[in-house]
Amino acid sequence: MKGAGPRESGEPPPSSPLPRGLVELYGLLAVLVVLMPEWIAEGALWGWRVQRRGVDLPLAHTAWEELPELRLAAMGLAELRLLAHDLRLPGYACESREHLNRRLLRRLQRRRQGRKAL
Repeated sequence: MKGAGPRESGEPPPSSPLPRGLVELYGLLAVLVVLMPEWIAEGALWGWRVQRRGVDLPLAHTAWEELPELRLAAMGLAELRLLAHDLRLPGYACESREHLNRRLLRRLQRRRQGRKAL
């Protein structure tokens, strides 16, 4: 048939009512709206870290020495088990993180008190 519509001639209907150029423009704007703030934040954080590099490390190290809870909280389970191995804690391999954390805290506090007594 002459003059038949797109559905009658077997052509698929248009996928989007918006022109392709407008869809690509919206996609570009969406990427910029998401990525630009991330780039700005990353640059700001990088500059802040570089600026404060020499100041924060000694304070964090001192806090870790005084409060072993901070050190243990920052460790993963594998690191906790390695520390338990180094401190010669028996049966550390099958313990949960919480139980291992408590045992390590007790051992570290005993070691610290032993050093203060000397």
